[in-house]
Amino acid sequence: MKINVKNLGVLRQAEFELGDMTLICGGNNTGKTYVTYALFGFLYRWARFLKAAIPSHKIDELLNTGVTQIDIMSYVEKASEILEQGCQKYTQELPRILASKPAHFNHSRFQVDLEKEKLQIAIARAFESTIRSAKGELFSFIKAKGENNLVISLLFDGDKTALPPPLIEDMIADNINDLIFGPHFPRPFIASAERTGGAIFRRELNFARDRLLDEMSRADKEFDPVELLFNAYQDYALPVKVDVDFIRQLESVSKEDSFLAQSHPRILNDFSDIIGGEYIAGDNDTIYFSPSEKKLKLTMDESSSAVRSLLDIGFYLHNIARRGDLLMVDEPELNLHPENQRRIARLFARLVNLGIKVFITTHSDYIVKELNTLIMLHQNKPHLKQIAEQEGYDKSEFIDAEKIKMYIAEKSLIRLDGNQRRSRCQTLVKANIDPELGIEARSFDDTINKMNEIQEAIVWGAG
Repeated sequence: MKINVKNLGVLRQAEFELGDMTLICGGNNTGKTYVTYALFGFLYRWARFLKAAIPSHKIDELLNTGVTQIDIMSYVEKASEILEQGCQKYTQELPRILASKPAHFNHSRFQVDLEKEKLQIAIARAFESTIRSAKGELFSFIKAKGENNLVISLLFDGDKTALPPPLIEDMIADNINDLIFGPHFPRPFIASAERTGGAIFRRELNFARDRLLDEMSRADKEFDPVELLFNAYQDYALPVKVDVDFIRQLESVSKEDSFLAQSHPRILNDFSDIIGGEYIAGDNDTIYFSPSEKKLKLTMDESSSAVRSLLDIGFYLHNIARRGDLLMVDEPELNLHPENQRRIARLFARLVNLGIKVFITTHSDYIVKELNTLIMLHQNKPHLKQIAEQEGYDKSEFIDAEKIKMYIAEKSLIRLDGNQRRSRCQTLVKANIDPELGIEARSFDDTINKMNEIQEAIVWGAG
């Protein structure tokens, strides 16, 4: 999946590809967070913007005979058009997604591109879905593996006037979109840079929820809850709202078990070692941290900043993580000692190898250098096995260079759309990743080299 952006914050024009692990590096105020939040917003709400048009005679046939069939390949042929139109609608929502002034996005563009061949491979799978209401089952959607026709059956035997054609059209369109686009758009989870504050002020956020519910109770019966949520928290970007809402609901979240908890508890034990204990969901909307070697239960106010900064990630891993997810972390190094930055990089590599995609923005040279180590150790060379054993690395942490995409947010010479000459502007520059040498991280190396030069001059005298 490729993403193209134009005039998004300070980014004049940029293109990047989502890998199994994607890193965006660069200095402050270079566009990293904007592009991360814009991508999250699209993946979180894409179904609202992508709509396949359903012929009216198919709806009539479904209501009159109880069954109809739709050729999915006809929609695959239109997939690029559907996606482009959906991205245009999404671009118009960017001011609300990013909680910024509409004037800042007058010339913006956010576009997602998918390969047609991958779409055709994806729809060869079997598909089955049932839509229910309080009154029972309404429709079933079935496509056999390798077949092109989606069979839609009417299951509702009540008054058909209760099923208006526009509602039926939306239901069919949603299932077609799930079938065609669903396999390509991972379920995103975001840990925003504001997560530490969210961990401290959970109770205050619950008060904000109560005020919102009170407004809903007094509102007209015909209201859009999503619109009301936007209005109530319009000062915050959507990714921050979603992250905060997750943190607010940790007590209910803690009742579930992720596939990691069920099948890969070792990775959760290693995460506990990073934070030095474990999180506990208590009563009365309280989350505690229990240090490993002490019989204590500390509130988030009493816990270290590192414990708070990893709170939402910890509950995600323990309780809701699924294969195929996209875990997005804005600055995972927040409040972490360099050694734990290295360990979180190793944990991310293991998640990738278990089927969870990872997307991070980072200022951490330790994280990038540790990923370099994991890339280089992935090579099948006898001496590397010995080094891995000596340094305590596990094979599950090694990562194929092909799985990683890294981009540096910086100014570079690029050809803007329609121009033959190149212009220097803010963009995303793809970093070279070599299986034997790792990632070329100019963003950090230039600064580190400069510091080394200064210190050498101090020690040995200016040349």
